Amino acid sequence: MRSNFQNVIGLGVAGNFAGHLEQAGEASDFKDLEIQDARAPKGIFPFYVPGEGSHFLHRYPISSRRIRLGSDEEKHQIEPEVSLLCRLGYEGNQVTGIVPLEAMAHNDCSIRREGAKKISEKKNWGPESKGTAHQSIQIDRFERGGVLDEYRIASFLLRDGELVEYGVDSAVKSYSYMYGTLITWLINQLNDQKDEGPLEDMSDWLAVCDYPSEALISIGATLYTDFGESTFLERGDQSVVALYDANRHDRDAIRRIALGEDSQATDGLSLLRQEVV
Repeated sequence: MRSNFQNVIGLGVAGNFAGHLEQAGEASDFKDLEIQDARAPKGIFPFYVPGEGSHFLHRYPISSRRIRLGSDEEKHQIEPEVSLLCRLGYEGNQVTGIVPLEAMAHNDCSIRREGAKKISEKKNWGPESKGTAHQSIQIDRFERGGVLDEYRIASFLLRDGELVEYGVDSAVKSYSYMYGTLITWLINQLNDQKDEGPLEDMSDWLAVCDYPSEALISIGATLYTDFGESTFLERGDQSVVALYDANRHDRDAIRRIALGEDSQATDGLSLLRQEVV
């Protein structure tokens, strides 16, 4: 269990769940990119880069307790995801290996910011703009037959005492790219992704933070419910993202946990509950 990722580069995967970018109004950002596999994610973006400097990506954004909204004039949405704490391996300046160690519920909270040139401009607007659960799931092996096969992602918004499903409850194994396919793609993107359209040169960012040994990688947001697609965060809300073992918890149990009615259920669960302030 990790509670602090200040020395870990934070990365996100865009477009790893079919239909999410369209719901978020971001599909057109990628229309000019050449992507050979239609199922493939669109690219990687940084949301935190450890180190000193004035760039906004050096601000540590991760919290397991709060989401602090930016401008009241902008719209903020929960993005329910799985994040993977990974060990990185290098040969020279090239990434040669990524080993997922732990999985956590993650809120890749985003501003729907018109005119943003890069994805990262919508992702880190200061402290407590991102969420990663304190509870983690130890990964036995990142492949079919491993522990994550049984896990699902659920998310909710609690407003004025009413709990509403925000994202579509989804199996982790239903990501477009997962396991070995995802790892191979991530390695290629970290080495070869260029500054193009909404994407950034990832090898440059790795160099900026002196080739970190670990990365926190959020692997893509699930689809929204109709409510989640049209409802934006307000101060006083609670955002809840649950990564849960479906063999141990059914959907009714996850709703009770999200409501705070069963605080003892911790096995097979990574729960992220954030107050919106």
